[in-house]
Amino acid sequence: MKKKILIIALLAITIIAYFGYNYIYQDHRNISKEDADYTINASDFITEFVSDSEIAQTKYLNKTIVINGNITAQTNKSITLNNIIFCSLLEINKISKDSVVTMKGRFIGYDDLLEEIKLDQCSLTKTNQ
Repeated sequence: MKKKILIIALLAITIIAYFGYNYIYQDHRNISKEDADYTINASDFITEFVSDSEIAQTKYLNKTIVINGNITAQTNKSITLNNIIFCSLLEINKISKDSVVTMKGRFIGYDDLLEEIKLDQCSLTKTNQ
């Protein structure tokens, strides 16, 4: 009887360990190759957050978004669109300031304190100089 309980317990631990390991070390998403859940203009995107940030966050959280907007600030690894949308880039920025661009990224949240919409894993899909 004790052997059966021990075998069942070891089997259960093995199954839990297997699924736990696969959950923790799952493949990372490749946002640049994913189809976009939403395609939106930067000004419309900002308007949704200004009107009700809770609903907008729930709608877009962890979704792939294609967004069109004007570059208003930039560094080597980030771009800010329309003064509010912060995009963390996957590669070094080679885009000129004041360009109109289309970016694809994953929405990770809205910063109430800085009033910034944040996207990560962003990549340039189109430049409209």
